[in-house]
Amino acid sequence: MKKICKKLMVVMMVLTLVFSMTACGDGNQGSGGNSKEDNNAAADDNGAPADNGGDSEDDGGEAADNGKGDGKKVGIAMPSKDLQRWSEDGAYMKEAMENNGYTVDIQYANNDIGVQASQIENMITGGCDILVIAAIDGGALSEVLEKAKAADIPVIAYDRLIMNTDAVSYYATFDNEKIGIMQGQYIADKLDLENQAGPFNFEIFTGPTDDNNVNFYFGGAMSVLQKYVDEGKLVIRSGTEVSMAACATPNWSQEEAQKRMDNIIAKSYTGGEKLDAVLSSNDSVANGITNALLTAGYTEEDFPIITGQDCEITSVKNMLKGLQSMSVFVDTRRLANVTADMVDAIMNGEEPEINNTADYDNGTGIIPTYLCEPQVCDINNYKEVLIDSGYYTEDRLQ
Repeated sequence: MKKICKKLMVVMMVLTLVFSMTACGDGNQGSGGNSKEDNNAAADDNGAPADNGGDSEDDGGEAADNGKGDGKKVGIAMPSKDLQRWSEDGAYMKEAMENNGYTVDIQYANNDIGVQASQIENMITGGCDILVIAAIDGGALSEVLEKAKAADIPVIAYDRLIMNTDAVSYYATFDNEKIGIMQGQYIADKLDLENQAGPFNFEIFTGPTDDNNVNFYFGGAMSVLQKYVDEGKLVIRSGTEVSMAACATPNWSQEEAQKRMDNIIAKSYTGGEKLDAVLSSNDSVANGITNALLTAGYTEEDFPIITGQDCEITSVKNMLKGLQSMSVFVDTRRLANVTADMVDAIMNGEEPEINNTADYDNGTGIIPTYLCEPQVCDINNYKEVLIDSGYYTEDRLQ
């Protein structure tokens, strides 16, 4: 009997060992990382690919084993995670470059210029082979990028042109002048300024003066609207000078935009006058304007035309409520893929595809640029532009 028991114990031990080895061999589980399903579940609330990194860290993202990038290291410096726009851009770029076989060090600087410069320096000393930088202040990175140039590290300026340094190799962005033109033309069309005498009450909000893109947004919009201001069809009751500096919003801040609009309403719209249109260069600024107008008692029936850019969730919801009129859609998936292709070409000793060699001078010369196309989005086409394209799901806009 004892011999039988011993044999049974041996058999049970062998079976236990076999089952244990089988379980450990499941490539989708264990401490080595999340399964594909887990990673999909971890995608952020805006539908962007998952980014498990913090605001300032080398997340050491593993490169896909496809041999294309050969494990070379890409440093991505982003302004902040606070805006949906930058959070999504970073996540899309990280995914695209890892899919191409690169290791990715992505950092978010909390809109702190000094932090971003320090992060870039760490990328340089940390062995990055190429840098992709969305600058907080396009004029504040010359010194640190001299170190990149000395180390023969190529630099791609992402969406914001980096100024006054010859360390920048290429620029990837949207057609920013066209974005401004689209915003200005939308106001002109909705007010029928070619045929109506007006006057229409009008205010202007743009972004920070240290963002070079603002030159294009403001210039593009006013190339359409300035003549109507000159003719008196558009009246700026606040008396604000029609200049980029006078209409600036520091850091694209929603709070700063709301404060400025609160002051404008209190000083210039107290006698029953109503705003007819507000030129806003992006959605965070538009959201601040909207909040101020709601506080002042505006309703859906008398809300002015308000423009925007980025199609952020809050702004799209406001469009559906009849509060914000439009937003220019800039498909960050497209820009991320263009940038990933640029990185791949440069790392393989090839010339990346560019489509503009005339318009983007950073003070040291023309920077070869790839421009992605923007698209007007409003209540009439948001389903086609945002839902059918897969950018958002319908339930995200409820």
